[in-house]
Amino acid sequence: MKYFKIILVLFLFLSCKNNKVIKPEKPDNLLSEKQMVDIIYDMSIMSGAKGVNKKLLEKEGINPETYIYELHNIDSAQFAESNNYYTYDLKTYERVYAKVKRKLEADKVKFDTLVSIEKRKRDSLNKVRREEKEAEKKKDSNKLKKKHKNKKNFLKPNLLKIADTSQIKTHQ
Repeated sequence: MKYFKIILVLFLFLSCKNNKVIKPEKPDNLLSEKQMVDIIYDMSIMSGAKGVNKKLLEKEGINPETYIYELHNIDSAQFAESNNYYTYDLKTYERVYAKVKRKLEADKVKFDTLVSIEKRKRDSLNKVRREEKEAEKKKDSNKLKKKHKNKKNFLKPNLLKIADTSQIKTHQ
C-alpha cells in the first residue's frame, strides 16, 4: 500500500510536468478589446432574452448566435480564435469582462429607473381611477338617497289614505 501511494504521487507529478499551456498565436483577424466587449455584452443580453422568452425568438426565426455574428459582421471562427487568444492573457480578459459587467450594471440601473417611473405612473392612474369610482359611487348613492327620500314623501300620504280607508271599511 505504501508503494502504491508513492507510485501514484510520482505518476501525478510526472503527468502534470509536461502540460504547459502554449500561448496561441495572434490571429490575423483578431477582434479588438472594444469589439470583444460589445460582442460578449450582446451575447449576455441575448442569453437573458433567450432565457426569458425563447419561444418568441424561435417564432421570429432568430438564432441568437447567428444574429450576433451578423450584427457585428464576424463569423464564429473569428470570435473563437479571438476569444482563445484573449483567454490566454488573463489580465486582458478580466478587463474585457469588467467592461461588460459595467455596461450590464448601467443597463440595469436604467431599466430599474424606467420600471420605477412606470410603476409610479401606473399607481397614479390607479389612484385617479379609484377616486373617480368613489366619486361615482357617492354620486349614485346621493341620487339613490334623493330618489328614496322622494318616494318616502310620496308614499306617506298614500299610506295614510290607505290606512284611513281601511279603518272606514272595518268600522262599517
